[in-house]
Amino acid sequence: MSSAELHRQITADEIAHTFEEEATPKVDLGIYAFEDWLALAIFWVMASAVFLQFFTRYVLNDSYAWTEEIATYCLIGVVFIGSSMCVRLSRHIQVDLVYRYLPHLVARALSTVIDLIRIAFFGYATRLVWVYIQIIGDESMTTINFAKNYVYYAVLLGFVLMFARSVQVALQNWRQGYSILERPGAYDGSEG
Repeated sequence: MSSAELHRQITADEIAHTFEEEATPKVDLGIYAFEDWLALAIFWVMASAVFLQFFTRYVLNDSYAWTEEIATYCLIGVVFIGSSMCVRLSRHIQVDLVYRYLPHLVARALSTVIDLIRIAFFGYATRLVWVYIQIIGDESMTTINFAKNYVYYAVLLGFVLMFARSVQVALQNWRQGYSILERPGAYDGSEG
């Protein structure tokens, strides 16, 4: 047996067709909701503040102190408003191992109880944030004369959205007869 490589002759037409591009699928922006776009906008404000902090500190050698505080508060907004996206898509950490070994009716009942606990938790957290805003909402930021209540209202909006999305998810689970806990394959595409 020879160790020489064997090459097949190809025509110029075959070579020309290798450079043809396949049609790219259209992007569906309909899967994104209000909170996705709001979190993205806040993220870019945060990224701009971080870049400005880097630029002024390491290039100009004279940093703007307020950029760090703004970036921190933007991160808070991204986390809480972005969490509502995770509630909508059922992407928070969850343990579904137990549901594999439970009878269907028991798993369904337990999943419904989990939905109700989640709704109650987000409702209660919304109330707590509202009370917190009433107590210390008038404080101003450390480095600039700007009220912190905007940050607190972003957190409140995040919890209101998480509450609303958890109600939405519970209704969807009730209508379809299962949740991601009971049938994770139906959500990740591995179930046929």
